[in-house]
Amino acid sequence: MPIGFRNINELWASIFTETLKQMGLNCAVICPGSRSTPLTIAFAVAEGIEVIPILDERSAAFFALGRAKASGLPVAIVCTSGTAGANFYSAVVEANLSRVPLLILTADRPQELRNCHSGQTIDQLKLFGNYPNWQAELAIPSTNMEMLAYLRQTTIYAYEQTLYPVSGAVHLNIPFRDPLAPIREDNHLNTTSLQSLQSDFNSEEFFAAVTDKFKPTITHSQIPIPQKWLETKRGIIIAGVAQPQQPQKYCTAIAQLAQNLKFPVLAEGLSPVRNYASLNPYIISTYDSILRNQHFATELTPEVVIQIGEMPTSKILRQWLSENNPLRWIIEPSNHNLDALHGRVVHLRMNIEEIEGWENQGMRKQGDTYLDMWLGAEVDVRENIDTVLAEKTELFEGKAAWLLSQVLPPQTPLFIANSMPVRDVEFFWKPNNLGIQPFFNRGANGIDGTLSTALGIAHNQKSSVMLTGDLALLHDTNGFLIRNKFIGHLTIVLINNNGGGIFEMLPISEFEPPFEELFATPQDIDFALLCQTYGVKHQLITSWEELCSKLNPLPNTGIRVLEIRTSRKQSAKWRKENLIMGNW
Repeated sequence: MPIGFRNINELWASIFTETLKQMGLNCAVICPGSRSTPLTIAFAVAEGIEVIPILDERSAAFFALGRAKASGLPVAIVCTSGTAGANFYSAVVEANLSRVPLLILTADRPQELRNCHSGQTIDQLKLFGNYPNWQAELAIPSTNMEMLAYLRQTTIYAYEQTLYPVSGAVHLNIPFRDPLAPIREDNHLNTTSLQSLQSDFNSEEFFAAVTDKFKPTITHSQIPIPQKWLETKRGIIIAGVAQPQQPQKYCTAIAQLAQNLKFPVLAEGLSPVRNYASLNPYIISTYDSILRNQHFATELTPEVVIQIGEMPTSKILRQWLSENNPLRWIIEPSNHNLDALHGRVVHLRMNIEEIEGWENQGMRKQGDTYLDMWLGAEVDVRENIDTVLAEKTELFEGKAAWLLSQVLPPQTPLFIANSMPVRDVEFFWKPNNLGIQPFFNRGANGIDGTLSTALGIAHNQKSSVMLTGDLALLHDTNGFLIRNKFIGHLTIVLINNNGGGIFEMLPISEFEPPFEELFATPQDIDFALLCQTYGVKHQLITSWEELCSKLNPLPNTGIRVLEIRTSRKQSAKWRKENLIMGNW
């Protein structure tokens, strides 16, 4: 990219964006505004960086989050000064807790226009509290070569800090004085300085050390198998919440460990493990239902637990582990504390894929009655669940997740919304060999940005699907404004029970009033009209056969909503009678 020399801001912004490009940045989400003009122009003319304009800052931030989830690379997001950046906050929190790389760029007014009621000005320093991996304010743009070198090196550091040592958000606050547009300077001294710099500036030399070939300096040395794993006959592996960039390699590593130790694998539906079932004969997908049976919960008490990634969603599993307090090892490379149970835990700060070679460290070969008990229970409960759901013709919410696990095209990216959808996936998702790629926002577990994140994941990918409830979709309908810039396809499977179905499962549901108005919060929205407003296709699904026919094959372009209307009360009643009571 040619460096701009028409004014100081153009020079500063073009060096900034060129540095990012050479570091490997390939996507920037731009929110409209005036103070961010130098950044917007610089990204717009930068070759090799996809620029996506999005009106709503909150939606834009979650779209960027989705792109970063899908690619594993940082995505830049730009906004103007004032309250615009505050709308990024919830996405920054999610990026921190779910370890997703984001580069947050907030334009700002210079120091002399702060604290004096200048328009569109707030305190933007440390705007996101302690959630960014790193945060800084850049200096006022300058033509001084030492300052340009400072800009280059600070930009390199900011990019690196989105990825290492742990992925997350980095916030740069970037002040600009007028002129913001790339027009010639009126100031004679500035013009002379720019002209002199332009004649002497050697771009190749200046960017010689900027490269996308850098590697993290952190290494995880090989550790021996803990002796306790080899000694026990009552051990389990928990394949928890995870979004690995190479899911098959991830699942293969877990399967290798399980088969060498002869440990069952309790596989969360938000892990890819259930979607590579042929790799692993020890998958337990019905652990939540199994552990609701007090006899099994007692008989299956473990001595050793190997937890890979975040703890699964199941409250029953958490309670069981908390009550028994087994020795537990957590395998996850970040520096985060992942033990909300405060148990007897050792953190192994490494990737599960790094266990290669452990098979040569004296693994057990004999069979195990403890493993057989788990596998026998899985066969019985899974068969009962599958039989009941196969025969269920009415539109019960949980059957949607069960069907998705069987009918989606192989390798489909699937975004799963919070509240009931993630729980239905954990309860009902059937092990398969489809290689479906689950995505989700389980850092803070909120419903903010649900649609926008899904669109970010689907953008420039193969045809994708989202499973959501009505409130999560309504909370982010501005995400539909991305439609004109969206490349690819997203099918939204909308479970419309006119309210918050998850609250029906809580004790507060027995208190009426105020339950229906203040907790369930039905919105009475006609989704066909809503979709028409945004220019999005809509279809009301009236049978399971109709849903299956719409999910395979999937379209290649556009956004569509497949609405399934269900009874919130009846679905809750069915769940309580079958799931909570363990009637399988």
